[in-house]
Amino acid sequence: MNYFLVPTFIFWLMLSSSAQSITGNLSLLVNQPIKLEGFNGLKTYPISSSIIDENGNFKLNYAKVDYGVGYLRSADEKPLFVILSGEDIEIVGEALSYTETIKITKGQENQWFEQYAQEHPRREQALSAWVYLEKIYSLDSLFAVQKTPVQAIQKEKQRIKNEDVNFLDQLPKESYVSWFLPTRKLVSSAATVAQYRPEEIPATIAAFRALDYTDQRLYKSGLFKDAIESHFWLLENSGKSLDSVFLEMQRSIDAMFEKLVFDEAKLNEVTDYLFDLLERHSLHQASEFLALKVLNEVSCTIDSDLAKQLETYRAMKKGNIAPDIAFKGDNFGSAYSKGNFPKKLSDIPSKYTVVVFAASWCPKCKEEVPEIAKHYPKWKENDVEVVLVSLDERKEDYRNFVKDLPFIATCDFLKWNSPIVNDYYVFGTPTMFLLNEKREILLRPNSVKQMDAWVDWFLVKDN
Repeated sequence: MNYFLVPTFIFWLMLSSSAQSITGNLSLLVNQPIKLEGFNGLKTYPISSSIIDENGNFKLNYAKVDYGVGYLRSADEKPLFVILSGEDIEIVGEALSYTETIKITKGQENQWFEQYAQEHPRREQALSAWVYLEKIYSLDSLFAVQKTPVQAIQKEKQRIKNEDVNFLDQLPKESYVSWFLPTRKLVSSAATVAQYRPEEIPATIAAFRALDYTDQRLYKSGLFKDAIESHFWLLENSGKSLDSVFLEMQRSIDAMFEKLVFDEAKLNEVTDYLFDLLERHSLHQASEFLALKVLNEVSCTIDSDLAKQLETYRAMKKGNIAPDIAFKGDNFGSAYSKGNFPKKLSDIPSKYTVVVFAASWCPKCKEEVPEIAKHYPKWKENDVEVVLVSLDERKEDYRNFVKDLPFIATCDFLKWNSPIVNDYYVFGTPTMFLLNEKREILLRPNSVKQMDAWVDWFLVKDN
């Protein structure tokens, strides 16, 4: 007898017995594929897949490593979210896309989830309606004298809130739904709070700041990205001045990173996504704070590509002196003859210079560079010069890209290995820097529209 086979057999028996299943019947999806996927932070991954049989029955398995939130997806591509908390789940219905037919017939946590998912939106709608009526009875002189309706409205508002709170409070504290449902409620509430219940904004922001991004429950919940987006959306739309918004964002970033600094993988994931989010929303003061915080205060290892992105804000932040650029490559400029072409950036006599990093292979550049050419006459009239640094690798591509441009262009055909690109810590195209005559960085425009608005505001209005 081979004694090594016995423990191996027992191990696999224990492993298979520890797996939980999702079974059910979807009568309209016979012989169709069905799959279960889970969440890891910002990403999803496959857990299990099967074919629904000729009677509409199916079975999928999941393990302890998958505990969190998963979603079922069938041929109709309509997802059904489920709580993967270690219980067996049974689902019956016609098809995932016919949500009104879907019933959870087994799995207590999923039944609670289903009940709350149906009731909470209705309570929120009713609450918003009562808030609207309360404003009418409080602000409109025709109704403000009626005290009884106002008291009734306030009483009903409180009853609805208590009903929602009581449902959540009765959930077993050790269950996943007791954490997930309040967190989901928080994440989904941002727009409603900002629009209809602004008095709740401080408490909602405080709740967002209390979220722990190292918590595996959040990482596996499918709310990881939404929590970041809703948090900063609410800050941006809180009704405060822009300076106050940036201060609040700094406080939120500090709160998020208290625990993230001890989890390298999640730190990189959150930083990468949040930095991109702030950049897309032109919240450059906040993205600069984030970049400097991570680079200066964090002991974790930062992914090299992300570190280069963040380093841009330390090396090329507003107020710093930008490196000079020697025009040693293939230079072009229709306004300059070979005899008077500047040898370096500092030779350009303009009061302001916009340095643009772009390339013919960049789709966004093909949109933005012609827009720069369109605005160039006005910029030039206001003493703003433009220098385009191309990241092209082929002379033919570069020449075709810049041949109709009225401003200076240069290219050394080294793409990302170009010394100019590295000196300016450029990690993407198009990238722009606005410099004054001392090469001091005044602005990092995120678009031609923003740059043109700067010219209109600071230069044209003074003429």
